[in-house]
Amino acid sequence: MQPITLISTLAALAVFAFVIGRGRAMLQSQAVGGARSLASLPFYYGMLTALWCALPALLVLGVWQLFDARLIEWMVIAKLPAASQALPADELGLLLNTVSNIAQGHLPVESQPAEMVAAAESLKNIQHTNRLAVTGVVLSLGILGLMFGWSRVAPQLRARQKVESAFSWVLLACSCLAILTTVGIVFSVLFESLQFFRSVSPVEFLFGTQWSPQMAMRADQVGSSGAFGSVPLFAGTMLISFIAMCVAVPVGLMAAIYLAEYAHKKVRSVVKPLLEVLAGIPTVVYGFFAALTVAPLVRDIGQSLGFATSSESALAAGLVMGVMIIPFVSSLADDVISAVPQSLRDGSLGLGATQSETIKQVVLPAALPGVVGGILLAVSRAIGETMIVVMAAGLAAKLTANPLESVTTVTVQIVTLLVGDQEFDSPKTLAAFALGLMLFVTTLALNFVALYVVRKYREQYD
Repeated sequence: MQPITLISTLAALAVFAFVIGRGRAMLQSQAVGGARSLASLPFYYGMLTALWCALPALLVLGVWQLFDARLIEWMVIAKLPAASQALPADELGLLLNTVSNIAQGHLPVESQPAEMVAAAESLKNIQHTNRLAVTGVVLSLGILGLMFGWSRVAPQLRARQKVESAFSWVLLACSCLAILTTVGIVFSVLFESLQFFRSVSPVEFLFGTQWSPQMAMRADQVGSSGAFGSVPLFAGTMLISFIAMCVAVPVGLMAAIYLAEYAHKKVRSVVKPLLEVLAGIPTVVYGFFAALTVAPLVRDIGQSLGFATSSESALAAGLVMGVMIIPFVSSLADDVISAVPQSLRDGSLGLGATQSETIKQVVLPAALPGVVGGILLAVSRAIGETMIVVMAAGLAAKLTANPLESVTTVTVQIVTLLVGDQEFDSPKTLAAFALGLMLFVTTLALNFVALYVVRKYREQYD
């Protein structure tokens, strides 16, 4: 069986196990005075039987899927001639790919060497045996688990505690999987970044003010010298993000305060969904709006005032990005402000404070952690936005604080570096991982700053 078919069969077996486990509990309860005499509800007896049926089999299937491909590859290599086995890793990989294509019928057998055809036949036999073995082992484990769980069903069995304990372990495993995934991503970026820093000095990358990621394809190539100074990219990212936050934070926070503290219920039920519609608009639509409407408008206004304004500017990208981020700030801040206990407001008003004083002195300090979290999420969204920057701010890496000039951001350069026109181990491609690592460090630093602000200014009333 294919893995998806095997999992579906195991799921059907688990449903059957649930039914017969619950039925056995109900049947046994009739002999001791009814369902009230059971230590747990009949549902938990069925669930415990299903868990015994499914969990061990799924665990074995997962471990099997992790290692069977490597084991099959090792067995196929053992069938190849000694000269082929001694090939370098990359050439041996190409050889195994050819064997796989022959086995799948993608290459004609008549034009291939005899040893390759023999290896392909061996591969097909091993894969067939592997499918039979995994199907037999997994289904046997499922049936044995079903029988074991069914045999343990008894009125005095505390099934609910055992089911809850099993689900707590499942939740713990999911949490560990998420953490391990994050650690794996960080280490993969870190490893590729170290490869990059073997070719480019970290000092040049961190403090260089020129960004021109060109690498020579040959020694005598004209104009092959490149520069990997990341300062212009981070300066452009910070400039556009700052403009966006100047738009999003005041508007979003004021909208949240109005919706939570002043708006009538009918107005709130209409305005809040309309505001959140902005969050559902694709970023490419915002990019079109920025490139076709806002950027020309900014250019015309700037030129009419006598400023040298580029057709693509950081101001245009930042303004549109700020509009896009408003729903993130307003929605999160509204939820946090609404969650502040009404007793705090009543106490403040009862002491003679006005509504605005209550909001400034009581509600906002109590909601500060959530508000800061919402703003931090908005900053992360602004730093990571790519489409609007490409369409409205351009691709020029300039070290400037003038919002009327075209700039670029880190994420845009990461996209342009990974277009596949260079080898994966070239410094031009690996520079994308170094930029990603620096972006990760920057975001981490923002998190620490936000935690410091929350701890310093948070007001706890309960």
